[in-house]
Amino acid sequence: MMLSALIFLPILFAIVMAFWPQKNTVRHLAFGFSIIQFILSLGMLQRFDASSAALQMVEKSVWIQRFGISYFLGIDGISVMLVMLTTFLVPIIILGSWNSIDKQVKGFHSALFILQAAMLGSFLAMDAILFYVFWELSLVPMYFIVGIWGGTRRIYATLKFFIYTMAGSMLMLLAIIFLMRLTPEVTGGNISASILDFYKLNIPFIAGDFLTPQTLLFFAFAIAFAIKVPIFPLHTWLPDAHVEAPTPGSVVLAGVMLKMGTYGFLRWVIPLFPEAAEHFAWLFVLVGVIGIIYGALVAMVQPDVKKLVAYSSVSHMGYILIGLFVMNTYGVNGALYQMLNHGISTGALFLLIGMIYERTHSREISKYGGLAGVLPHFTIAFVIVTMSSIAVPMTNGFVGEFLILLGSYAFSPIVAAFAVTGVVLGAAYMLWMVKRVFFGPKGELITNAEHDHAHALHDLSAREFAVLIPLIIMIFWMGLFPNHFMDYSKASVDHLVKNKMDYSIPMSTNTAQTGER
Repeated sequence: MMLSALIFLPILFAIVMAFWPQKNTVRHLAFGFSIIQFILSLGMLQRFDASSAALQMVEKSVWIQRFGISYFLGIDGISVMLVMLTTFLVPIIILGSWNSIDKQVKGFHSALFILQAAMLGSFLAMDAILFYVFWELSLVPMYFIVGIWGGTRRIYATLKFFIYTMAGSMLMLLAIIFLMRLTPEVTGGNISASILDFYKLNIPFIAGDFLTPQTLLFFAFAIAFAIKVPIFPLHTWLPDAHVEAPTPGSVVLAGVMLKMGTYGFLRWVIPLFPEAAEHFAWLFVLVGVIGIIYGALVAMVQPDVKKLVAYSSVSHMGYILIGLFVMNTYGVNGALYQMLNHGISTGALFLLIGMIYERTHSREISKYGGLAGVLPHFTIAFVIVTMSSIAVPMTNGFVGEFLILLGSYAFSPIVAAFAVTGVVLGAAYMLWMVKRVFFGPKGELITNAEHDHAHALHDLSAREFAVLIPLIIMIFWMGLFPNHFMDYSKASVDHLVKNKMDYSIPMSTNTAQTGER
């Protein structure tokens, strides 16, 4: 029942938070609950057998028998580190938002815990309808996080986010229903929503015929996940959502929610529709390359530092898309690792931007300058995270991008040549931003702070150190000892790449089954 506990404990926490009578202890309670959740996930990780590609800690019981819908949870090497990323970031988000969220504090933390439950459920659900329920549930708390605690254009941003994602989700739901209607041929006459039964389906595919079932189903799923990633040209909701979201909203969006899209490609799209995925791989690799270069070029001209980091996400997610669709061991391992890296480094960047915004109430790059002389510890932390973001060796970002480039070179040297330009462009816009903000001539914000002692800028507080130190440790740990993390996914990735045309997940023997619910 460990996987169920990981999903439903946050919902219980959210209910407790909503009715907690003492407002002044809400943050402490939320932080304590998030630590309990992280410790529980560490227990799950300790039980996980990294040498096996099997679906582990399986929990399965009938939910709606008539339609073959089950409460079916499981975890393998594809999802285990994403679960850990989710539980690792939430305590940091709560600690990082200690001062920035000052209204409806109970509601905010309740929404955050419900969002955590939905994200974990998406990574653990092995029934298509259950997956869809968690996928859609994640929209609701994120809608309120941006819509209530966001910036001046928060309603526009949150509606755009909601509409884009819902449009893709409708396509995915239609595809799921179609697949369920096909399952009696592999289950002996019973309808099923189990992903394991979906994997057994032999869905017709004819190269060049866009109306064959596999092609239509492939694009129905792919568009839904592409919007969530998001990939070019379906990315336009992301910069608005990031800019208008409060700092914790931006961190959870970049850190985990975008990974739900890339996870969907790896769990559902590629193994369910292998022939279509292989046939159209060039299209998604091309879109990934365009996203890398486009995101970097647009980031380079942004006057708002938060919008710059938002467009850098578009660029970085292009690397992950390439890694997934080159469909070799290097590429897929690199893509999975880059999902974790992006969550750590971009999440840290948004936290740092939130910290400086709390001090200056501005994100305009032109108003900064000379910040290094005023906030030396903050500057050191920002430069370290920047090094991670631009994939400097010995940081986590280098490992993921290097593996993706190796995989893309095996796919096509031309693709690798274009993809590597993103590394150069990424260094250009990030280092140029660091130069202007920290080492350039003093801007008006710094000058005003020096003359107004009541609003003088102060360096990192003890709480902010506590927020950043775990992230910086992860940056170097993942950069210097990547096998400590990749060993958990190696067996599952090898199994997927080797059997992509006839993929199925083996089941471990520790399956918990109960009757109808």
